[in-house]
Amino acid sequence: METRELQYFVAVAEELHFGRAAQRLGISQPPLSRAIRQLERRLGVELLERTSRSVTLTEAGSVLLREGRAALDAVEAADRRTRRAALAATGHPGLVLVTKAGASDELLAKLLDAYAAEPGAVAVDVLLCGPAEQERLLRDGRADVALLHLPFDSTAGFDTEELYTEGQVVVLPAGHPLTSRRHVLTADVAALPGLPLPRWPRHDGTYADGPGAQVRDTAQLFQLIALGRASAVLPESCRAQLRGDLAAVPVLDAPPVTTVIAWPPHSRSLAVAGLVRAATRL
Repeated sequence: METRELQYFVAVAEELHFGRAAQRLGISQPPLSRAIRQLERRLGVELLERTSRSVTLTEAGSVLLREGRAALDAVEAADRRTRRAALAATGHPGLVLVTKAGASDELLAKLLDAYAAEPGAVAVDVLLCGPAEQERLLRDGRADVALLHLPFDSTAGFDTEELYTEGQVVVLPAGHPLTSRRHVLTADVAALPGLPLPRWPRHDGTYADGPGAQVRDTAQLFQLIALGRASAVLPESCRAQLRGDLAAVPVLDAPPVTTVIAWPPHSRSLAVAGLVRAATRL
């Protein structure tokens, strides 16, 4: 299969409409339809079920959509990493470190200082992102290394080193009755009236159904909590960011959160190796 064919198929599979897919690709519809039919003939399978009113994926089409996205991501990542390697070879080395905005702030500051003191350290660009985005940015080559948080982020396919593990707390408006307790349970948090847990974006950008507010970052979340519109269960280290109108109480039965540093297994970057060494020494 050619990259172009995969791009065409993924566009149709995501739009489930040949006209919209053609517009997205910047081509006319007839050559797009021909390319998909040619791809089906070559594979010997039906990828799409077409009627005069709808387009749906077959089981084979669903598999190719998943595999095709991964293949296109790999091609894009190879392009980005190759260009960055070329820049490094011409005397412009650098690293891109991605982390979730508001997470592991204290660790990140210590890590950057420790790495800067290393012989041969290069410039580190820090890319802050929303929840669940670090993994995607590392996979598609926009980042060289990432701070991920288990069990929320997937480390499948990456090399990793565990840095530290911590408990979780529920963040509440200051003065809330639960803030007088030494600890609470997840059942206590779930039963809080008028303070629903937030809904973070999923990998595809959509939100799960539920009463909680849609949030994209901790600044937005903390404002909602202070206003008495939400609560949140977060890693213990979030205490360092809490304003005076917020309070945190340990949640005894919440799963521990482990922060790991992750990088692509095929990386041969000395800079990445140096950053990982600095992180594990911390």
